[in-house]
Amino acid sequence: MSVFATLVERLADLLQPLFHASAAAAAIVLFTALVRLLLHPLSRAAARGQKAKAALQPRIDELRRKYRKDPARLQKAVLDLHAEEKVSPLSGCLPSLLQLPAFFLLYHLFSTPAADGDGLLGHRLLAAPLGGRWADALAGDGVFGAAGAVYLGLFAVVAFVAAFNFLRARNSLDTTATAGVSGGAAGAVGKVVPYMSFFTLVTVAVVPLAAALYVVTSTAWSTVERFLLYR
Repeated sequence: MSVFATLVERLADLLQPLFHASAAAAAIVLFTALVRLLLHPLSRAAARGQKAKAALQPRIDELRRKYRKDPARLQKAVLDLHAEEKVSPLSGCLPSLLQLPAFFLLYHLFSTPAADGDGLLGHRLLAAPLGGRWADALAGDGVFGAAGAVYLGLFAVVAFVAAFNFLRARNSLDTTATAGVSGGAAGAVGKVVPYMSFFTLVTVAVVPLAAALYVVTSTAWSTVERFLLYR
């Protein structure tokens, strides 16, 4: 964990001439982007796996209709199909799961004070302390105060990204429904998925600003990445 902190602090030193008092905030954004760039091959692998599984979906639906009264035979037929086409059923999700340890490490770094009580959280983004929360800004100068304005800017970015993800998810669900792919419990869950992006607003509102910068940067990166990989 101290290695991550040292790297971000070194980046902040390099960015000091450009961003001055907000150098640590800029370093957090840049460091998060660099980590996501290193993990990009995993995202590409996940996208290839998802596309391969999507290409098999019509054949799987046909197997479901054919063996709808024989679940054991259906399961074997689906597994045989994946083996025949050399597509792993986990190929779409496994790379994403491998990213989780790095994300948890970064989140812990950007939300936990250093042993000396200062560290990254002792710096600021404009008028807002990286160790502060939105509630602190509201208790200070209010919603439209200097610190509150920083959070309003972050909320605007998150809202734009969430709305973009919402529309893409809704369009994807509409296409799936038209094709007659989803139904039952999957369909019920699918109706909730488009709204998940807006939960990021709650996260940004309650975590320290340093962690919020990480969340916003990572979410924006994921949105652009998925748009490019799943076109």
